[in-house]
Amino acid sequence: MAILQSAQSIFSIMLMIFLGYVLTSWKWFDENSSKLLVNLVVKISLPLLMIHDLMNNFDREKLLTSAGGLVVPFTSIALCYLLSFVVSEMAKIQTGRQGVFRSMFFNSNTIFMGLPINLALFGEKSIPYVLLYYIANTVYFWTLGVYEINRDGNDRPQKLFCLETVKQILSPPLVSFLLAVVMIMLGIRLPSFIMDTFRYLGNLTTPISMLFIGITIHSIDLKTIRITKDMLVLFAGRFVISPLSILLLTMVFPLPPLMRNVFVIQAAMPVMTNTAIVSKAYGADSEYVAVMITATTIATIFVVPIYMAILKLV
Repeated sequence: MAILQSAQSIFSIMLMIFLGYVLTSWKWFDENSSKLLVNLVVKISLPLLMIHDLMNNFDREKLLTSAGGLVVPFTSIALCYLLSFVVSEMAKIQTGRQGVFRSMFFNSNTIFMGLPINLALFGEKSIPYVLLYYIANTVYFWTLGVYEINRDGNDRPQKLFCLETVKQILSPPLVSFLLAVVMIMLGIRLPSFIMDTFRYLGNLTTPISMLFIGITIHSIDLKTIRITKDMLVLFAGRFVISPLSILLLTMVFPLPPLMRNVFVIQAAMPVMTNTAIVSKAYGADSEYVAVMITATTIATIFVVPIYMAILKLV
């Protein structure tokens, strides 16, 4: 029953992804459209959604209490990063793909998939916890994740920390998150007409994100996707090791049930779409990454209901 209920919760998401795929096949969307949708989400709708929902769902006391939960995603992702070295060696991942494989192994798609799926499953109360996991995921991706991708490419010097890294970490969504935190801590309230505007524009996040995923899937010839050893090992990392590490850590660092559930779902999300963009920029194997993004994105639709059933038992 739990599996069926969870499957129904994400059915609308599947339809929106399918719509994006169909409209792309009808030439409504192209690469430029994809970039536009990404900019709309990352620079406008998502930042405004964060400010609106954080200020609506949190006060100073609740914010300080929830901040302690950051230790779980930061620790979980760090553990998965370390495990990615062991796994890539044991699985004998091809030289030239080891860096991107490790990056895909420990980073998840917390925004374009994680946010709308958590909204569908848990409602708006989940958003602050989605953002907590997003902070950890973003910091790790733009430091260790990009560093690993860079190791596979030959176009740029390898740098773990630099000004560009700081700029990428301080993305518009994260800046908005920090701005909302400051206003909450100072007790600042925005006028209702501004909050309403933020809510209307913020509500664009889920449909635009799903259309973008549909466009991304369309860009890959699904007939060329074959189940490989690399793919199965990556599936184990994304859908077993990562969410399982969250569940194990919450035994040591107890969390409220909703926060725990959101973190588990976030950890079980597919490969970040940014991984393909960064791989292409650094001269790594971006086609290999694109196939993995598509495969894990499709698999997520079937994985999430299973984890919802598990979460009802723990």
